Amino acid sequence: MLRHLGTKRTYAHNVKLASLLSLTAGFVNAAGFLGFAVLTTNVTGHAALFAERIAMQDWKTARVVALWMVLFLAGAFISGLIVSKIGRNQRFSYVIPILIEIAILLGVALLGYKYNHTLVAKEIFAGSLLFAMGLQNSLVSMVSGSVVRTTHLTGTFTDLGIELAQYFQYKRDDRSTLKLRIRLRTVIIFFFMSGALAGAYLFRYYRFYAFFLPIVILLYTLVYDVFRIAIKRYYRKISTRLKRKK
Repeated sequence: MLRHLGTKRTYAHNVKLASLLSLTAGFVNAAGFLGFAVLTTNVTGHAALFAERIAMQDWKTARVVALWMVLFLAGAFISGLIVSKIGRNQRFSYVIPILIEIAILLGVALLGYKYNHTLVAKEIFAGSLLFAMGLQNSLVSMVSGSVVRTTHLTGTFTDLGIELAQYFQYKRDDRSTLKLRIRLRTVIIFFFMSGALAGAYLFRYYRFYAFFLPIVILLYTLVYDVFRIAIKRYYRKISTRLKRKK
């Protein structure tokens, strides 16, 4: 799902990637908002808030919001750098950004109880989640060839609207590719919303411990990609040995 790049990548890989990581992003977006009153998966709203704080001459808050945007950018930059420059094991380069994201979510889950609603605490916790989502968004975009984006829905809804309009204009024979694209957009929206609902519901009862769920999803993603191929190879070796004995 993550290790397949370029021509080796299929539509099924993108659907699996979109479902799992959109679920993660939706969860972080809702739980992060309930926990810190900050949207932590994109920077669109922060740009407006930054401008408003500048206009109100609230320099302290404006500095914090600017830092959040920079942290999202830094996460995207670092993830892109790792995937591009890691070397001959490039198809497994996604492991590092995912592990960094897991570490950040684990920190929020374990240390969230220390959040005291001060601007400094909000700056640290929300900033770390924005950095993690920048990592994820860049990673998914690079791996999927910019087909899948999981941390926000603005572009996804726009693409879905365009493709639905094209679907009703094209002839039936030309609709097969559009159907696949529409299905992929729908998967992203559905799982992002499902993750948001799960995040809101679980945070209500478990507070910051709810962040263990997206950690489990990310760990499953790693295990699925890293160990699945190793298990298959091991199974083939055993099967070959058994056949030779016969």
